[in-house]
Amino acid sequence: MTTIEDAAEEAAAEIKPKTIKQQIWNITKIVLKIGVTTALLIWVFSKVDFKSVKDRLLHPQYWWMYVAAILCMFLSMVVSAWRLLSFFKSLGLNLNPRYNLRLYFMGMFYNFLLPGGIGGDGYKMYLINKTYKAPVKKLFWCVMFDRLSGLWAIGFITVILIALIPSININIIIPAAIFSIGSVIYYLVARKFFRDYTKYFFQAHAKALLLQALQILAIICLIIGQPDINLNFPPYLLAFLISGFAILIPVTAGGAGAREGFFTLLATKFPVIFPINPTLGVFLASAFYLISLVVATLGIYYAIFPGRLHNGLTAENPGKIKSS
Repeated sequence: MTTIEDAAEEAAAEIKPKTIKQQIWNITKIVLKIGVTTALLIWVFSKVDFKSVKDRLLHPQYWWMYVAAILCMFLSMVVSAWRLLSFFKSLGLNLNPRYNLRLYFMGMFYNFLLPGGIGGDGYKMYLINKTYKAPVKKLFWCVMFDRLSGLWAIGFITVILIALIPSININIIIPAAIFSIGSVIYYLVARKFFRDYTKYFFQAHAKALLLQALQILAIICLIIGQPDINLNFPPYLLAFLISGFAILIPVTAGGAGAREGFFTLLATKFPVIFPINPTLGVFLASAFYLISLVVATLGIYYAIFPGRLHNGLTAENPGKIKSS
């Protein structure tokens, strides 16, 4: 069994541990991650007034902007599931879109719940492998290209935001050129060595842009909902995009504290480049985490009853992943 296949099996073991050793290790990881999250939040609130952040969360100017932000987040997750489906289809695996969406929300819930770094993606690979006998290695690369398309979209929007922030004293041609050259190299490498995954390459990356746009719109909704509306959006949006890299390292409980720490670092250590209000920044990070958690709870039902993922769906041939 390959390392990638081991990863999928490990994700299943995290959700349904079969041995005492697995249970103890899972509990240990939970404790460690809670410890890291607690340490991060203690540091954040030693720099930023906790009461001010709490007041922003509990007393927005417009409550309906929370609803709008949750809606944007929900739509972004639907688009995210749709994007991943593009990579599955590239290999000939035609999952029912409703099944794929259910599987996605279940995986998203596990990403918040699981103590390990594999999370919901690993368990999705495990289930698809067991249900459709699809090679885990190929499913892994689908997930990897799904993530890479997201990073590409972040890079694209970052270049635009840099042009909108006067405090970043750099000729926009430089980051634009770097991004353009990087994009060409990225596509050529994917086309040369991972051709099977590029059938819907441009379609998937367009979906990645839509996903990031919806999440940025969610942040804008949160800002507009505050009593002291700050119309200088670009620095906050750029900080939000950059802070997304902080949660890629699985050292916190569901990502809690990671974005908050990143916003605080940018606001306190780089105030010239990121002229943002630290309190508003930490509020945005915390509110985004909470609305993400609200949306992720849609996966609870299928996390509890994974056998019902196919309920109400017509029997169909999902296709067979190419062996080449």
